[in-house]
Amino acid sequence: MSDLAIIRDGGMLIRDGKIDIVGSSAEIEKNATDCEIIDAGGRVVLPGFVDAHAHPVFAGNRLDDFDRRAKGETYEQIAAAGGGIWSTVEKTRAASEADLLNQATKHANWFLKGGTTTVEAKSGYGLTVEDEVKILRVIRRLNEETSIEFVPTFLGAHAVPREWRQSEYVDLVINEMLPRVAAEKLAEFCDVFCEHGYFDVEQSRRILAAGKKLGLKLRMHADQLTNSGGAKLAGELNATTADHLEQTEEEGIAAMRSAGVQPVLLPGSVYALGSKRYPRAREMIDAGLAVVIATDFNPGSSPTTSMPMILSLACTHMKMSPAEAITTSTINAAYSLNRGDKIGSLEPGKLANFSIFDCEDYRELAYWFGFPQTHSVYVRGERVVDKN
Repeated sequence: MSDLAIIRDGGMLIRDGKIDIVGSSAEIEKNATDCEIIDAGGRVVLPGFVDAHAHPVFAGNRLDDFDRRAKGETYEQIAAAGGGIWSTVEKTRAASEADLLNQATKHANWFLKGGTTTVEAKSGYGLTVEDEVKILRVIRRLNEETSIEFVPTFLGAHAVPREWRQSEYVDLVINEMLPRVAAEKLAEFCDVFCEHGYFDVEQSRRILAAGKKLGLKLRMHADQLTNSGGAKLAGELNATTADHLEQTEEEGIAAMRSAGVQPVLLPGSVYALGSKRYPRAREMIDAGLAVVIATDFNPGSSPTTSMPMILSLACTHMKMSPAEAITTSTINAAYSLNRGDKIGSLEPGKLANFSIFDCEDYRELAYWFGFPQTHSVYVRGERVVDKN
């Protein structure tokens, strides 16, 4: 994870949206006949960031929650008072598909400006059959109408609506939501918020098993607020990822390692919630896990699309090296979305998704924080963001 295979004074030859040759600038120039030449001017060129955990489709914001949290209220207290996920659910239910698409398109532009070219996109703010489908259809339209590739994840088990008993809602997710999502091919993954007060281990197991039976791959919100056994369940079910993991201990780390589960760590949510406990990234890396970092972009607990900010938090609060942070936000993240053969590194045959940053050393991306260093962004060889 610390070997970035850096090519000093390097270059790429791009044909038909894919990388054809990678090597020294001199070598590339020899092969570049009848080509547009882009001189990066000594800047850092990296694969486009792959944000493997995000909630980009929602209506409104959670400014009231932010205000209350600044005054000392906890995540649980705010939720109990009618804020949290539920307040976003109400706004999202009331919004039309066109309204949601308009706001999510703005979010897509925010991702691109930070150098992100692929984003995992969860539903979860509808919590009815029709509203969950509405969100997933918006994600499909984002893929058609923006430059980013959005990877759709069904998260109907994000919270239990007030109008439902918990057991009845679990049945609704399993018997109505999941079959509808699978029939319309609206998602690649099934996710669940496995946590006390949301969905316990047994309910999470049932939901994820049903999703797997319908051909969906599995992800999990696990061990965020308590060590509830989510990481162990992810290992038991051979989930692709277990996400959050702030409270995960040695037993959970061992379970993920045995099953090849990728941990997706979200330091932005720890920071935004004013928490002190970050995931045990160092132990997970030392255990040989292919760690991923992501923004967890959402209106309540991590209102940021900035992967460079997440790199900074990973280095300063989870003691990852800058090189490890780059690996976890590019190639490791690509594999967690089953796209490691197409994106995540600058190699021949892969899509020409890359960003150019206004710095001379990749470590500057984590070192300087709080302002954009993006010079330009390319998707399939086409420039989609230009500083000028």
